[in-house]
Amino acid sequence: MAGNAEMASLEESFRKFAIYGDTKATGQEMNGKNWAKLCKDCKVTDGKSVTSTDVDIVFSKVKGKTARVINYEEFKKALEELAPKRFKDKSKEEAYEAICQLVAGKEPINVGVTKAKTVGAVERLTDTSKYTGSHKERFDETGKGKGKSGRENIVDTSGYVSAYKNAGTYDAKVKK
Repeated sequence: MAGNAEMASLEESFRKFAIYGDTKATGQEMNGKNWAKLCKDCKVTDGKSVTSTDVDIVFSKVKGKTARVINYEEFKKALEELAPKRFKDKSKEEAYEAICQLVAGKEPINVGVTKAKTVGAVERLTDTSKYTGSHKERFDETGKGKGKSGRENIVDTSGYVSAYKNAGTYDAKVKK
């Protein structure tokens, strides 16, 4: 069997793939979609000796009859099932070792994730220092949004004339 450190990294890979794409997953059980992703990302499927159909068949074989997920022990059985197919020239133990090395320490790969990039107009349109009118009231001097006070009219009832923006400046004008 594989070394202790390798088994720990194999279990870590199992947990990472088990929680991939599912916010409620605990990492204890893996569904069929994540099993197929693990096999694809870790190059267990090569398209010739091991196909996606083989991966699905092995998953169905190792899981419980009514279950929809596999645990770590069933995951190791599934790797044992696929190992002789993937490495035909090796003995059963050597093939299992090789397939464990393919999976150990790997993480799910995010393919097709689009990176956000700013184009010329975006910079100009998102510069809060160039805003005018009522939009200017929504941001402070640093460009940070004021939140609710920037969106809603909060009535200032502190003066003679309500909501007067220059409250308290009359004395400074008169003393001139």
